[in-house]
Amino acid sequence: MIAPHILLLLCLAIPLVGFGWCWLFRNSPNMRDGGVFALALLLALAVISIFRAFNGGAEFDLVLVQFQPGLSLALNAEPLGIVFALVASTLWIATHVYGVGYMRGNNEKKQASFFSCFAFAIFATMGIAFSANLLTLFLFYELLTISTYPLVAHKETEEAQKGARVYLGILMGTSIVLFLPGVVWVYATAGTLDFVQGGILGPNVKPAFVGILLALFAFGVGKAAVMPFHRWLPAAMVAPTPVSALLHAVAVVKAGVFTILKLDVYIFGTDVLTKTGASQWLVWVAGGSIIIASLIAMSQDNLKRRLAYSTVSQLSYITLGVALANSLGVLGGGLHIVTHAFGKITLFMCAGAIYVATHKTEISQMRGLGRQMPITFTAFGIGALSIIGLPPLAGAWSKWELLLASASAGQWFAIAVLMISSLLNVAYLLPIVVRGFMPAPAGETLDDTVSGSGSGSRWAQVREAPVLCYLPPALTAFGCIVLFFYAGDIIGFMSPIVTESGR
Repeated sequence: MIAPHILLLLCLAIPLVGFGWCWLFRNSPNMRDGGVFALALLLALAVISIFRAFNGGAEFDLVLVQFQPGLSLALNAEPLGIVFALVASTLWIATHVYGVGYMRGNNEKKQASFFSCFAFAIFATMGIAFSANLLTLFLFYELLTISTYPLVAHKETEEAQKGARVYLGILMGTSIVLFLPGVVWVYATAGTLDFVQGGILGPNVKPAFVGILLALFAFGVGKAAVMPFHRWLPAAMVAPTPVSALLHAVAVVKAGVFTILKLDVYIFGTDVLTKTGASQWLVWVAGGSIIIASLIAMSQDNLKRRLAYSTVSQLSYITLGVALANSLGVLGGGLHIVTHAFGKITLFMCAGAIYVATHKTEISQMRGLGRQMPITFTAFGIGALSIIGLPPLAGAWSKWELLLASASAGQWFAIAVLMISSLLNVAYLLPIVVRGFMPAPAGETLDDTVSGSGSGSRWAQVREAPVLCYLPPALTAFGCIVLFFYAGDIIGFMSPIVTESGR
């Protein structure tokens, strides 16, 4: 059996090898992409091994650099981080396969640099998932921002460069101005940055300051996209669709809300937030973000922008779970990381498949496409229903947990927000599927860019995108169904992180 500390190192080393592999075989696409696929499988196996060893009672603690007591670069495995790592490593396989199909299907340039940055982003994500303290998490968090910037700017158009500047400016700006001061404040108050179950602040911080410190983190963790620090997310939609999948499901935004959850459980502690009432304001901010982003999503005709604002809304579900300051909110938020990841990656990969096959980006242009791309639109429908929260799909359970958490906290506003949001989800997601399966406009033709067709081709001649573009979303859509039956196991695995508080 591989030693626990070796498994932790492997989770960092494997995607780093992928980064170097892409450059080494940059002129051999098949060798490059095949090698990264094999490495993605190895990473998933390494994380699964950590999961199994952890369940078997193994302890995972690895100090990389010790600066002084309470201040080090260190790795550790705990339930919330393992769940996040399982999601990221599993979906790296799907996004890599999809990325190969998308990049080749569109004849995108600089594919080697694209996949190398993608691998480095996974390396940073693994570092975030297995961080043992706030300093380690902060450093890997910034590495994730830096490594994804070239991906957002990949097309090198003026629009892409502008979107990438907004992306980098907001994420780095919130980190430097808000997140970093929060980290320094925690160390000055508690004398450590180590993640400790039940929190490290406790009696060390005055109740009046807890709300201020929470605000530094809630807005400073820009990847959580709490309004008004959300603009980077729709701005980043200028990137190729595999990047959108990475941003919304595999790494970036999930790293943001995962960080918020880690801070709640291991820095503040739900008991401190409950006793001080310091998170009550965040219930209103998160609730406002949920509703406002949903309303904006309804007005977007561009499919990726509609999905981007949907993500802004869905991320605030997890922030809302933290703001409720009870164990049900934490567990519901943790489960929502998983269910939203599978649902949203399905939607984005379907959007990319539609673009590869038809070069259509606007929802108003998609009438009738579902009849010609039934696998893609069926997968989209399953992902959409999971995001909405209808059984038997995974998203139903995370919303149920958050509703229970709201009721337990006596937060009727939060209950109303979750119910209204679900109705708004229906309003901006299901019409896309319905439009797709409606009859195409009479006499409508496609242009020469449609995959597999020539000039003057009729709608009836349209086919699915290449198999590498529609197979991954079909599999993740199936994952939305499978996860419905294992949601209880996920909750059970994560539950020890909140047992100390007794709530």
